[in-house]
Amino acid sequence: MKRTLLLLACWGAMAQGVRGAPLRALADEEMAKVAGQDGVSFAAHIVINDPTLVGAVSDSRLSLGFAGADGHSRYLVLRNVRGTIDMSTVAIDVHTRADGGDYLALTLPNTVKFERFGFESMSVQNDPLAPVTASMGSLDITGTVNMTGQLHLWAH
Repeated sequence: MKRTLLLLACWGAMAQGVRGAPLRALADEEMAKVAGQDGVSFAAHIVINDPTLVGAVSDSRLSLGFAGADGHSRYLVLRNVRGTIDMSTVAIDVHTRADGGDYLALTLPNTVKFERFGFESMSVQNDPLAPVTASMGSLDITGTVNMTGQLHLWAH
């Protein structure tokens, strides 16, 4: 975990034109002395299937297959998944637990904004490429969600 953060920090320093000693692998003892300070923070602007783009696909599908008890597969088909998601201030950092082990802390984004995010239809079909004849509904989300907290991940 710490090695990944160190590599990201080194990459960031190199991207800014900072020159120093050549990169080398660190032993565990050396790595234990490295402090990452604030971790890594980022924001994301995700656009899925924007219909305003030239050459945009007008009939896209996201299919999830499931094996049935009868041996036949069924597919959950989401037709024309699209929309925009904006996330701000997602942070990834490594912390030390009380028992000395490390964990990865993923800070939830303060704000997540959805703009026309969703899908045109949802169906369950035997063939994921067959025409959608019976829709179980659609989803269209426009709004903002505010979150606080962290997700902690560690290995056993």
